[in-house]
Amino acid sequence: MSDKGMMEKEEIFSKVLRAGRRTYFFDVRATRADDYYLTITESKKFTNDDGSFFYKKHKIYLYKEDFAGFNEILQEMTDFILNEKGEEVISERHQKDFKKEYETSETGVAEGASPEKFTDVSFDDI
Repeated sequence: MSDKGMMEKEEIFSKVLRAGRRTYFFDVRATRADDYYLTITESKKFTNDDGSFFYKKHKIYLYKEDFAGFNEILQEMTDFILNEKGEEVISERHQKDFKKEYETSETGVAEGASPEKFTDVSFDDI
């Protein structure tokens, strides 16, 4: 990180969201004219062959005049996804397992894919 004096001046308000290999940094920063804007940084952790780590970062700058539109579209998109697919996460691991079980099954029936594995929930009421 940069020297402490600069950090204190630059970082007005910060929050961190850790999400698996990704970390999201929300930072309120000041323009030269001392107005505030938001940066959202996605940092994704990668592992080198030798076991060491490196991070790839992507940053979004969001200014006050765009807050309303950004919030509106983000809300619309998240609502759409939850309405279409529900809140349950269909993990890649389960899909891979399901595929593997299906491919290795001699009988042509997917073993281990019994209905008990999946919870039948209606999301219409949300």
